[in-house]
Amino acid sequence: MSRQVDRIAPGKAPQHYRGPRFKPLRRAVKIPVWGDLGIRLGLALFLIAIVVMIHWWDREGLVDNLDGEVSFLDVIYFTMISITTTGFGDIAPISDRARLVEAVIVTPIRFAVFFIFVGTAYNFIIKRSWEKWRMARIQENLSGHIVVLGYGVSGSESVTELIERGTDAREIVVVDPSEERLLEAEKLGCNVIAADATRDTTLEAVRISEAKNVLVSAGRDDTSILIVLTVRHLAPSVPISVVVRANDNELLARQAGANNVINPVRFTGLLLAGSARGAHIADYLADLASITGRVQLVERQVTEEECGRSIYDLETGGRGLRVYRRGQVYGFWESECESLLPGDIVVEIVPTENGSSKGDGHDHIDV
Repeated sequence: MSRQVDRIAPGKAPQHYRGPRFKPLRRAVKIPVWGDLGIRLGLALFLIAIVVMIHWWDREGLVDNLDGEVSFLDVIYFTMISITTTGFGDIAPISDRARLVEAVIVTPIRFAVFFIFVGTAYNFIIKRSWEKWRMARIQENLSGHIVVLGYGVSGSESVTELIERGTDAREIVVVDPSEERLLEAEKLGCNVIAADATRDTTLEAVRISEAKNVLVSAGRDDTSILIVLTVRHLAPSVPISVVVRANDNELLARQAGANNVINPVRFTGLLLAGSARGAHIADYLADLASITGRVQLVERQVTEEECGRSIYDLETGGRGLRVYRRGQVYGFWESECESLLPGDIVVEIVPTENGSSKGDGHDHIDV
């Protein structure tokens, strides 16, 4: 089965890596390989067929120096040597009309066929070799990227949301064993690798230690926790977010090294419970979670200018909700939030483009 992908050579592996070869990083191309080749060959054959018909129609202007008779096979032969500019001289145009046809019609078609074959050679040899080399360099120098391990429902939704929030798809690396799911990620412009995310060699191939964030959603809690353990072993300081579906696995995921544990079942329960307490609470929670709403939650480190200020006086104009300071969590109502310190992490609500259309964003935050 043909695939809409460019396969490239793997990047340089770590010095201690001596395991089996992994499937390399790749990025989708706009036209399938065989589709592109078929279009080029089809166009070339169509042009050659036109020349054959022209020569057959004007065969009286041709002379065969061997037997004096120009058959259909002679026309095909003359067309091919004419198109390829071989010119043996055994068949030649003798009438003025035949020579005019060669000059005005056949010669431009000859150049067109020539450029089709040259372009094909460039695309399938030179260009693709360059693309392989370029992608190999990208894979060797991956840094500050987001690695998504598992491209099921949760993984695909997270990638879509990241792109909508402004993350360049080229900065996202998706790892999944399913080629079918990876094709969907490739269509978004992500880099993908078909491999087992629980293997050290796979994670080393995507330079997990240089990643900005790692998102884990393997579909099974036991697999997700194993992936978290492997990631934490290879990248002790990289932030890891993982999806688990059983409440009693949340603690195991945190003990495995996850910084954030998301339980979609529990979140759904929160939305349901919120809807029972008020008609708009569930809607607002969904608004906070998506970039398509009027507001969104943002986590960031306080700036130098914000140090000493209150959580109510942030430079972004957002509404501060929490401060994370040396492992402790403080709400906006607590005295510790009255003076921000260097190194504090702030969680705030800020307006999106949809929410700030009525003003500058400072007076229209839905809180």
